[in-house]
Amino acid sequence: MLKPAQLRCVFRTGRLMSEQRTRTTLCLHRSYATDGDNKIPKIYTKTGDKGFSSTFTGERRPKEDHIFEALGNTDELSSAIGLAREFCLDKGHTFTYQLDKIQCILQDVGSNIATPRSSARESHIKRTQFTAPSIADLETWIDKFTEELPPLTNFILPSGGKSSTALHLARAVCRRAERSVAPVVRSGEADPDVAKFLNRSGRCFEINDNEHGSSTSHLIHFPTFSTQIERLPVHCGQICSHERRQRGENLQKTRMTRLED
Repeated sequence: MLKPAQLRCVFRTGRLMSEQRTRTTLCLHRSYATDGDNKIPKIYTKTGDKGFSSTFTGERRPKEDHIFEALGNTDELSSAIGLAREFCLDKGHTFTYQLDKIQCILQDVGSNIATPRSSARESHIKRTQFTAPSIADLETWIDKFTEELPPLTNFILPSGGKSSTALHLARAVCRRAERSVAPVVRSGEADPDVAKFLNRSGRCFEINDNEHGSSTSHLIHFPTFSTQIERLPVHCGQICSHERRQRGENLQKTRMTRLED
């Protein structure tokens, strides 16, 4: 007959064995190690601690290099599109498919940028080559959305709801990505179609944020285009208070006086 102390040992041993089996089962499902390797890889490598990073070709470059600047802006653009897409899904907009596709193609854009031609082998170039068909798709979408818009006679402040404002943000980030990719393409390190794709993407975001936010966006009325550089806007429609409009009028009078002098 077992004593109480012995019973406690039996129960504790059984519990430990049960926990061990549970941990083993969970590890079988969660293991990321390869055969023969029980170590879980770490997410950090420490290889960039000295301010250098690797391209797809294996070349080491400073992290402030124009290649990584373009890659970072492209990555930020994809994040901005993802945010805009979530807001658009909430509102039931029908163009989320286009946003999804642009986001996917940006992965190819990043691969091309990350493969500088100056250090790439033929095998690298074949794997990361960027082609033009996706640009044609963008142009088709832009033409379609443009037909649905009335003529634009005002400048639009980024607003008009969460989805519209998020698309404005995606447009601005896209333009920055395009600017950072321009020197990479100009130096022959990336395919020219990469810059074209970003250019058309920015226009696509612009058309969409205008189409789905113009009814509630804030309109800024400008003078004619021939004089808009010299004559700043006097007022900003209904969003401006009386005091803000007055300041704008005073500013315009001052600048017109200077031009006449």
